[in-house]
Amino acid sequence: MPPLGVRVLFTLAATAVAGPSIAARFDASAWAIVPEETQCHTDFELVARSGAVAPVALVSDGERVSLRFTKEGVPTQAFLPLRIDQKPYSNLVQRTGDEGLAVMGLSEETLAALRHGKTLQIAWLTDEAMSASLSGASQGIADLKTCGVQVSAQFHAREAQREAQRARAVAEEQLAAAQAVRRKATAEAEQLAAQAAQQRAAADAERQRTIAERQRASAPPQYYYYDERHPPPPDPYVYYRPYYYPR
Repeated sequence: MPPLGVRVLFTLAATAVAGPSIAARFDASAWAIVPEETQCHTDFELVARSGAVAPVALVSDGERVSLRFTKEGVPTQAFLPLRIDQKPYSNLVQRTGDEGLAVMGLSEETLAALRHGKTLQIAWLTDEAMSASLSGASQGIADLKTCGVQVSAQFHAREAQREAQRARAVAEEQLAAAQAVRRKATAEAEQLAAQAAQQRAAADAERQRTIAERQRASAPPQYYYYDERHPPPPDPYVYYRPYYYPR
């Protein structure tokens, strides 16, 4: 099989000879816009002279419009042409992460030609030149971009809401963690304060006991004087001998 560049030139020449008569019917009623998560797309088919069909899609995120297609062995990047009414418009093709799936970002010049053109022709998509009618493309592309703007805005609004929820959850988690640390620090401080108070009370009691003992040890002896009205208390260690009086 000849290389891609040679096949492109050959099939472009074949397309020019075939002309718009082989183009698939693609009128305004066929522009069914389908929303995705971040963009919108519309599917259509390109048809070869042999009747072979190649499905492609125009996708838009509101800012740009791309042609999405599947091709085996598509390079990581390539600069390939589209032909609109036999005039070439080259655009950058980039392979996505999916096997064989690639997108061609369409320039403003290419989009303007699509809006006002009659036939889209692609020579490198298969071994045959493929084509499709561009009837209704002006309104269809406008609707596609409008849908992309709305879907993209809704997606970004949802993402902003989710980000705000995530930030709020993180802030609440951080606040809870800070409160837990503060409660732990308060409990530890109260425990240390209680221990210090107990130690001070024990030290005060010990100091009072020591002072009392020193005062008792240094106090002079006390003498008690009794008179007849206040006799001294009996000494428990003195034995009193009983006296007997005769009758």
